[in-house]
Parts: sequence; structure tokens; C-alpha cells
Amino acid sequence: MEEASTLDNPAGAEKRQRGGRRLRGGHTPPARQPDYRNLRNTFTPQPVFSADQVEAIHDTALRILEDLGLKVLLPQARDIFRAAGCLVDDDTMMVRIGRDAVAAALSSAPKSIVARAGIRERDVVLEHGALAFVAGCGCPNVTDLDRGRRTGTLVDFEELTRLVQHFDILHMHGPHVEPQDVDLRFRHYATLRAQLTLSDKLPFIFARGTPQVEDSFEMMRIARGLGEDEFRAGVHCYAIINTNSPRLLDIPMAQGIIDFAKAGQLTVITPFCLAGAMAPITVAGALVLQHAEALAGITLAQLTRPRAPVVYGSFSSNVDMKSGAPAFGTPEHAKATLGAGQLARYLGLPWRAGGGSAANIADAQAANETQFALWGAVLAGATMLVHSAGWLEGGLSLSYEKLITDIEVLQMMAELFSATPGDADAIAFEAIREIQPGGHFFAAEHTMARYRTAFYEPFVADWSNFGNWTAAGGKDATRRANVVWKDVLEQAGAPAWAAELGPALDEFIERRKTEGGASPVS
Repeated sequence: MEEASTLDNPAGAEKRQRGGRRLRGGHTPPARQPDYRNLRNTFTPQPVFSADQVEAIHDTALRILEDLGLKVLLPQARDIFRAAGCLVDDDTMMVRIGRDAVAAALSSAPKSIVARAGIRERDVVLEHGALAFVAGCGCPNVTDLDRGRRTGTLVDFEELTRLVQHFDILHMHGPHVEPQDVDLRFRHYATLRAQLTLSDKLPFIFARGTPQVEDSFEMMRIARGLGEDEFRAGVHCYAIINTNSPRLLDIPMAQGIIDFAKAGQLTVITPFCLAGAMAPITVAGALVLQHAEALAGITLAQLTRPRAPVVYGSFSSNVDMKSGAPAFGTPEHAKATLGAGQLARYLGLPWRAGGGSAANIADAQAANETQFALWGAVLAGATMLVHSAGWLEGGLSLSYEKLITDIEVLQMMAELFSATPGDADAIAFEAIREIQPGGHFFAAEHTMARYRTAFYEPFVADWSNFGNWTAAGGKDATRRANVVWKDVLEQAGAPAWAAELGPALDEFIERRKTEGGASPVS
């Protein structure tokens, strides 16, 4: 790992600088170097429906597309569907998609996608068995203990980009916060520039109309040194496409699917179905609607360009039936995720799940809901988990402190994926024979050879006893996390080669700004 090995545990840095104890032969055991970059989920996927029920959900979704259809606001998208033999009514903007068109799209969609980051070590493989974590996305506000809850700015976006870059357990960038101090005509320049100059991870691009998307693709080509054909031949960025449940695909999202498919770039097609509000109140009913809308988006992408890279998206939860407010990290959220995993495996496509919390601050509720959603996604075999860290208020804010405490949990989850040795050395008969009854294993040769690598080392959790914890100031996890993110921002820098991209990108941005930028499509 890179510099993160020291900053991931600021409290332990001094201990490591002093050096560890030596083995009897005079050798110091190696330091622990976990690799969180390329995760493989070793858990067996858990079902919530029978095989027959999965078939029924899929068949009902096809029936919805075929008999009821969905409303497609973009004329170009309707033309693409019409050319493929779908039934289109331009007066009502309703499109009915036949089973054959969906089946052809599913056979065309790639089952494994390699997304190219700034360096090959950061590439993300999206396929069943792999798992990539993405921090909270789409938040209009941010919050931290020092500056409070506030409207998101470009400074916040840049700080969050640097924090995401630092921790290997977060594999891709996302629209973590909307920098509302930047005009919408120019916001896509600022957010993509931040990702390209402050990080080497896979960047996110907003799908807000063809002009903004084409600007962003040009910035990607400048940053990666690619010609247009080279760019189209690989996946270098992605967008998240949300349908408007129930059964509506709006203009920016439909245009985003088409633009990204034409360019060979990745779309994560994600209906947002809240049971009892925008979807039926039952988990199975919500999944039927989600499945139908996702299939419609996938079909549009494949009709635009066969083999276009797409991820099947899932983000279904429920609402509080007393207030109508969205709820996350609920049992129903987890069940919907488990069911979505079954549907994704039925299709054979890589798929995205959603985490998060409806709590208003980084408290026990927030931690519980986020972990419950995390376990649902992991046990469902998700390929990509969005909102895995920092997300509060159902996406209305992203907390710096919660980002850090959630990263701790994600790292612990990654440790569970690693192999647990069970060979003769690990079984440790000789170590047990060495220590007499009533003794201890602290100084055993078996311990001395492994003590620096045997256990996960927390960077937020405090394992000291109550007396030592009190003497050190009695800080809770949120206050400790506050110290961590500030230390990271103070000490961790961007990759030097990425920072050097600034002048070339700025030349393009300034030219486009003088031309008026690019207004988003609504």
C-alpha cells in the first residue's frame, strides 16, 4: 500500500516508528500491510426468495414492460426503442418493450467489466464475486464537528475527493456532494478536475445532458492521453442513472444512457424504489418494479450500442408509513437487497446495491443502519456498494466523521474476506506444547513471529481500558474520527502525476467557460 499505511492509524504511527519487538534470532517481524484494493467477496450469497419466486418476479417485470410499458420523455430514446420493434406512442410517450428485445439486450450486456483508473493498480473489476465500495453520493449538504452542517461547496468536494483517494477500501469516486457555490454550467468542470488532479481512482461523471457529458469525456481524454477511438475502446469513467419510479425515464437520464453507451463508458442503471411510496408496499412488489425499470434502461443501452458496459442497479428500501420519510438500513432494505442479488445472479450481470442511513447525526442509529445495509449487500453478493460510508439523513448530508468510522467497518469487512490459515503452523500444536499450564503466550515464539500481522489494527476504535481512555481525554468514536480526517487532509497529498494534469485541463476549461460552458438538460 502507499502512504495510507501510516495515516490509516495515526495513533499507532509513533509505535511503529519506535520499532517492534525482535524475535529470538534478532529479526523484527514484518509490519502488517493489508491489501484492500481488489476485494473478492468470499461469502456464499444468501437467498430471500425461492428459485420459482425469482422466476415469477422476472416474468412479472417482463409483463410490465410488455403490457404496461414505461413513459420515456426523450424523443431520441423513443426512436431507438421504435427502431428495435418496440411499441411507441409519441402522444403519451409510452413505450412497450417486448421480451425478445429484453432477452437480446441481456445476452449482449457484458458479464465482466474492467474499468480503467488513473493507474492499473486502481482498476476496478465489476463482476460477480468482486466487490467495490463507494462512499456516500448525491448529498446537497455536508457536516463535521468543526464547521457544522452546511451547504456543500467545491472545497468540500475537493476535501472528500482527497479523503476517498487516501483510503484503499474506497475503490471509486462518486458525486459525494453537490458543490453549490459553482454555477451548474461550470460544475462538471470543477468536479471532474478535482477527481483527475487529486486522485488516481476511477472518476464519476454527471449525466446532465450531452454538452456536459461531451465536455467531461474530452477532459478524460486529455487526462489519460487518449484519442477518441482509444477512449471508446475501454471504460474510463461512469455515471449513475436513476429512473423516476414508477415507470418513468426522464430526459437527462435517458440521454445519459445513450451518450455513455455510444462512448463505451459505464452506466449504473439504478431505479430508486421506496416501498409504500414510489413502489408497491411489499418487498417482492418493489423488486418487480425495480427490475422492470432496470431492464428498460439496460435495453436502451444495448440498443444504442451492443456490448455497452452496464451495471444492474438496486436501491430499494421502505418509507416510514407514519411520516412518509425514507428509511434505510431496515430489515426490508436488507431483504430487498438480498432479493436484488438473486435477480442479478439470474441475469448474470454485475450489480450495484445501496447502503446508507436515515439518521440525522453520526450516532448509534446511523452506525446500526449503515452496518445493517452493508451486511445485506455483502450477503447478497453485491458487485458495487454505493453510499457505503458517510451518508446521513437519507442522502441529504455527508458526514466527515461518519465517513471515517464507516471506513473502519469496511476495512473490518474486508478482513473477513481474507483467508484464515488452517495449516499445521496455524493450528499451533508446538506453541501450545511450549507454554506450560497457567502460563501465557505473549512471549511464545509463535506469537513473536506473528504479533505485528496477526490482528486487524483499528485506526478509530480505542481498545484502552477506561482509566487510560479517560486520562487521554475520554473521546468518543466521533471525536476520534474528527482527528483522523483532519490528519489525513493535513498530511496526505495527491499523486504527483495527477496534480501535473492541472494546466492542460485548465486550458480546456477556460476556453469552454469563455464559450459559455454547458447548461444542464432538465
